[in-house]
Amino acid sequence: MSRVTLAQWQMLAAVVDHGGFARAAEAVHKSPSTLNHAVHKLEEQLGVQVLEPVGRQVRLTEAGELLLRRARQLIESAASLEDVASRLAAGLEAEVVVAIDQVFPAAAQAKALERFSETYPQVRVQLHESVLNGGIEMLYDGRADLVVSGIEAQGFLGEPLVTVRFVAVAHPRHPLHLLGRPLDLRDLSQHRQLVVRDSALRQSTNAGWLKAEQRWTVSHLNTSLDMLKRGLGFAWMPETRIEDELAKGELKPLPLAAGGIREVPVQMIFRDRDRAGPAAHAMAHALKQSVMELCANDSILSNEKP
Repeated sequence: MSRVTLAQWQMLAAVVDHGGFARAAEAVHKSPSTLNHAVHKLEEQLGVQVLEPVGRQVRLTEAGELLLRRARQLIESAASLEDVASRLAAGLEAEVVVAIDQVFPAAAQAKALERFSETYPQVRVQLHESVLNGGIEMLYDGRADLVVSGIEAQGFLGEPLVTVRFVAVAHPRHPLHLLGRPLDLRDLSQHRQLVVRDSALRQSTNAGWLKAEQRWTVSHLNTSLDMLKRGLGFAWMPETRIEDELAKGELKPLPLAAGGIREVPVQMIFRDRDRAGPAAHAMAHALKQSVMELCANDSILSNEKP
């Protein structure tokens, strides 16, 4: 028995997607008779009816729905394979789009970009400094080649990069420090909390403790840090972002009885590892190398897998 070809499945999918042979023919630039012949040949080869007439249109039979659902996976895989081949033939990509959560250590980010620039100075880089779901949304939308995030992405496999420690801090003269005793959540609720806005456009969310009666929401960690140093509130901040301020006494950890420190595992996720070009892979390698070097020299960071 002759085998059903990928082209036959593609033509069946076109007929179904466009609601009939005539419209499908226009869309795929083939004659209706060619599509009709291909589908009937497919049914003949399989011994199964996949389409049935409904007025002037056609629809899938129950068996046709099952078969086409499986066939679409083949069609998508074939298209992906062709895209991989095209990228390989074209060579180096012109641009890499990276979304890196603001909690990622700034020193490791800067070093990675410096390392990447030395290797691929001609490749453009679009860096999106995301928050919470922002990077994951770009991943789902296909707008980023590489994402670094503390949030898991459904349907994607991430690679652990680093565990970031958050510390609850405030200015040394903040009223919470002046209480002179261990604090609980009831104490925090009476004072202003500074939080960073989720950069996702559609499904934004809040993270961390958010029960303060007053709350200011900003768009970047640096803005939150500036407000903290001015005594305008308290916040949980990545420890790597406030090392200097802690050392200089410009900020001070809040003496919380519990919950003053929390850890967030950060991972790196490719949109499609197989289809990524050499520049995207080089960027991923630069991020891994830079964070490993930073962890080796900084006791407050860990790149151990959780």
